[in-house]
Amino acid sequence: MFHGVIKLWDFSLPFMIKMVKRFQVVLTHIVLKSMHGWRLYRKLTLLLGGVIDINKKCVALNQDEYQRCIELLRNGFMLEGVLVKPNERIATIEVLQATLGLRLGDVLRLKLSSFIRDGDRWRLDIKEQKTGKLRTFTVPNEVYSFVQDYCIEGGISKDAKLFDISKRQVERHLNKVFMKMGLSLRSYGSHSFRKLFATQVYIDSEYNAELVRVLLQHSSLNTTQRYLSIGSKQIEDALARTVSNLI
Repeated sequence: MFHGVIKLWDFSLPFMIKMVKRFQVVLTHIVLKSMHGWRLYRKLTLLLGGVIDINKKCVALNQDEYQRCIELLRNGFMLEGVLVKPNERIATIEVLQATLGLRLGDVLRLKLSSFIRDGDRWRLDIKEQKTGKLRTFTVPNEVYSFVQDYCIEGGISKDAKLFDISKRQVERHLNKVFMKMGLSLRSYGSHSFRKLFATQVYIDSEYNAELVRVLLQHSSLNTTQRYLSIGSKQIEDALARTVSNLI
């Protein structure tokens, strides 16, 4: 809310950006609460050619949804009578989010030279864009080979960015894929691929949340548990299994 008189010199660039974001949020909530909210939201997203930012809280894709998403990205599809062309670049971005557990912004900064030879393995040393934290982790050979093949096919040099594209462009294209799949735009975005990574590690490690915490660089286990949506029911079930094994 504004109090008093707004002067012309109050309209600085940061001020204008802040007001546009507020307008987007207000507009979006009005749309979503209307009788045909999500139908109208889909139309607005396509007409505006972009993403209306609603600060959505993404959920993880499951394996079937992930495979379907990558298939649509690679093959293209029809959406409401409009052809959405294949996009191998965005498909590759999302494969890396799902296999490395990186945020979208960090994937977009990668170069082939970012992958460092470490004996018979490869590793990544990155500074996370969002947190500023340094993160070092091993990269499976299959993932490096996948990236290397992508660079060879695209004629990308080792010191060039792998992906010449913005986060907004990626999210905009993903929204169309999620619409095609019938997934809620309130719940799915690029972060759903990072959450898929976290969920798979959690399951494959026999529900080791601490391991996931370390991999994702979370400051506390509580953050990781919220991130994985570990609820009281899951905790109760885990305790019940533990007790039954000990008695």
